[in-house]
Amino acid sequence: MSQHKHILIVDDERDLLELLQFNLTKAGYEITTASNGRLALESLSQRAPDLILLDIMLPELSGTEVAGRIRANPSTAHIPIIMLTAKGEDVDQIVGLTVGADDYVTKPFSNKVLLARIEAVLRRSSKPGPDNRMLTLGPVRVSSDTHEVWVDDQPVKLTLTEFRLLSTLMQAGGKVLTRSALMNKAIGPGITVTERTIDVHMTAIRKRLGPHAGMIKTVRGVGYRMTPDSAGSDES
Repeated sequence: MSQHKHILIVDDERDLLELLQFNLTKAGYEITTASNGRLALESLSQRAPDLILLDIMLPELSGTEVAGRIRANPSTAHIPIIMLTAKGEDVDQIVGLTVGADDYVTKPFSNKVLLARIEAVLRRSSKPGPDNRMLTLGPVRVSSDTHEVWVDDQPVKLTLTEFRLLSTLMQAGGKVLTRSALMNKAIGPGITVTERTIDVHMTAIRKRLGPHAGMIKTVRGVGYRMTPDSAGSDES
């Protein structure tokens, strides 16, 4: 998976930056580094990487602000982001995911764990989409070829994880999918996430669906299902 893959690492801790560069280069990745958010955005304007490792606590521009700018720019919005932070509280994870992070790793972490998370995210970004090239459910259309989403014929931006979760729900044909099943289908086995993380992703997707947010229904104590009709409340 590492062949010819380019990773941008953004962290203001010099020792960690050098260690990550050494370990990831040894693993076969091409590495570019930036010690703050401004330099990261400058690097992105020159060359887009295949993945970004982005620390939340950065000088000048915070990691969440950098992520927001990356997602707001059509030329960089598709790039997967793994956020790094020394904080493990749920609030930080929720903030990271809300601004468009595809994964979240809390410091300190082992090199083995980080490599596994990087490979999983890159695998998802390069993996062919669902069997159907174009999925349609009510006012929502999804192209697995281009990873584009339209709601009421208007383009909608989703992160890679959000895209795969939405596609998985649409493919399920109205069946209820447990949180575990959703993440296995959308992300793959072996990646541990909390139920709260999945719920945050679903909240973000519903927000992107706008007036059709009700198409995604919570089946309490079980998981989620998606229907063409946005009417009705969450199910008990």
